[in-house]
Amino acid sequence: MDVLIIGCGVSGLSTGIRLLEAGYNARIIASDLPPNTTSNVAAAVWYPYKAYPEDLVLAWSKVAYAEQVRLIDIPESGVIMRTGIELFHEPVPDPWWKTAVPDFRRATSADMPPGFATGFIFSAPVIEMPIHLTYLMRCFTALGGQIEQRVLHSIDQALAESDLVVDCAGLGARKLVGDSSLIAIRGQIVRVEQVGLDRFIFDDYGPGGVTYIVPRANDIILGGTAQEGDENIIPDPPTAQAILQRCIALEPRLAEAKILEHRVGLRPGRPHIRLELEHLANNKRLIHNYGHGGAGVTLSWGCADSVVQLARQ
Repeated sequence: MDVLIIGCGVSGLSTGIRLLEAGYNARIIASDLPPNTTSNVAAAVWYPYKAYPEDLVLAWSKVAYAEQVRLIDIPESGVIMRTGIELFHEPVPDPWWKTAVPDFRRATSADMPPGFATGFIFSAPVIEMPIHLTYLMRCFTALGGQIEQRVLHSIDQALAESDLVVDCAGLGARKLVGDSSLIAIRGQIVRVEQVGLDRFIFDDYGPGGVTYIVPRANDIILGGTAQEGDENIIPDPPTAQAILQRCIALEPRLAEAKILEHRVGLRPGRPHIRLELEHLANNKRLIHNYGHGGAGVTLSWGCADSVVQLARQ
């Protein structure tokens, strides 16, 4: 069966790959292609951030974790493994996603900077998105998939071209299918040169706001923000300066890092991820796969497998 996928971010590409592997003829139509997608701006490290409901997110996250670990052995995939720490200023219980990682442990005082009450230490894949998206596009086309850059003005236009459509449009689904529950969650980052760091650090609940340090192979992503409803994609200089100050406080070696780039991405936030099948008139079917918040990479392969299951119905 022919399948039309809307969106060429990490969700659209991973879904397309899984559909092709399952024997479908898949093509992607997207208004923007990498590197001009939201996925390209992501830090990205495996972590189920701002994605619900937790039970489904946990299952999808486990699948993606296993697949990304497999990709570590493929250098051109852009996936490496890092061990890191999530910090808290107050005591907290173990996280609901604890069983998704194989080496979770509580931090000791020696593991944490001064001023923190507790922390979680675990290993997770770090995905360098400009490299990873290129790799996924190559995998998709090598399996016979086709990619077309074109604007779709309505979901009916897509359904006129295929009996089975998969909506991986991210924030674009707000207009495409009229989903008013989708909101933009603005994320601003600073990309700096690598100064010998190999541990990611998260401090999501500090008084200064969301803070994270994600070291990649040749650079480091510093963040960030989680501004719900803000759709300004122009980097804000005071915000960038505040990000730098918070990150340097956590890791003083960053004070010497050269700034390479400022970027902003809009995460597709939603009260719950929308992954469901609609049966429409004239034997048309529409599968929704969007609203992943800040966890699109973390959920990509798990959600892609679920799309295949729905398609088989």
